[in-house]
Amino acid sequence: MKVGLFFGSFNPIHTGHLIVANVVRQTVALDQVWFVVSPQNPFKRQKSLLNEIDRLQMVELAVEDNFDLRACNAEFSMPKPSYTINTLTYLNERYPQHQFSLIAGSDVLTHLHRWKNVDEILKHTPVLVYPRPNVAEEKIRDEIRNHPQIQHVDAPLLDISATFIRQGIQNGISVKYLVPDSVEEYITSRKLYL
Repeated sequence: MKVGLFFGSFNPIHTGHLIVANVVRQTVALDQVWFVVSPQNPFKRQKSLLNEIDRLQMVELAVEDNFDLRACNAEFSMPKPSYTINTLTYLNERYPQHQFSLIAGSDVLTHLHRWKNVDEILKHTPVLVYPRPNVAEEKIRDEIRNHPQIQHVDAPLLDISATFIRQGIQNGISVKYLVPDSVEEYITSRKLYL
């Protein structure tokens, strides 16, 4: 099975994530996309993150009606912060029958060279890159820009951010249509992000 791994904090998951996952899956003919919920991203501050169980639950709610999308908690039992190379090693050992690709926004290309063991990742794993707004193209190194394992995928340019959603909730603004209804209900019922 061809599986796209969409890593993220998903704090919270929103419709932009779901649209991109669905478009990339169909464009590149992936069988499934797994949303890999990262307990702690080495590039993000921990204090702004909701606990990983709530974030995983929201992803599960968001994808429950779509067999082609799945929540993945592979990093929950791994040392923190989470490094992509370690997760890929774990998933390749656990699911040798699958072919994995990474799904990442074009903004990731500006700091991909700083990832732990990036050469090893790119040796074995294609990176499917979807467009993101306001990417500093001049910060993308040539060896990353021209790498044969990096494939650009045409997808809608969406500027929905989890930060915007969290701030909206704190300011009493409805997040309807920004997140799936089931995720909105989960956030409201548990008074998250207030």
